[in-house]
Amino acid sequence: MLLEVYKTQLINSVIIIVIFIIIRALARLAIRKIGHKSGVNEARIALICRYLTVSLVFLLLLIEAFILGVDGKDISLVFSSVFAVIGIALFAIWSILSNITSGIIMFFSFPYKVGDKIQIHDKDYPIEAVIEDIRAFQLHLRLDDGNLVTYPNNLILQKAVTLIQKDAIEDFGDFH
Repeated sequence: MLLEVYKTQLINSVIIIVIFIIIRALARLAIRKIGHKSGVNEARIALICRYLTVSLVFLLLLIEAFILGVDGKDISLVFSSVFAVIGIALFAIWSILSNITSGIIMFFSFPYKVGDKIQIHDKDYPIEAVIEDIRAFQLHLRLDDGNLVTYPNNLILQKAVTLIQKDAIEDFGDFH
């Protein structure tokens, strides 16, 4: 009897979950193709895929709430309360979010890859180094003397950068 009452909601929920799985698979495939075509390492591709999955799960939960008959006012109250708390908490760590956002932007449009030697035109601390790794929060840059410099993603997008040599890491060997 209970199944008959919620039959429409259950069918709609199954349809939405199937659509979610298909969209997630297609989006992950597209991200992987873009990543491999751009020469991005596998760890960064996996990170962007995780961001996508979390975003899609939040969207799925919102749609599922509407399917199950939750009132729009209730959802807006919950979301506004949650976003207010998250907003206050994230204000304290805005630079971390800025670096994560910059990392996502760099995944799709950063013209330099791991192994390229670049020069960062920073007035206070100019750097000429080889990109050893591009992570969620920072780049790992290897100086000619072998020292490792971490450079925040949000700053690299704000500074002028010159490509000195492509695939320069081969000239310096493996630093790991």
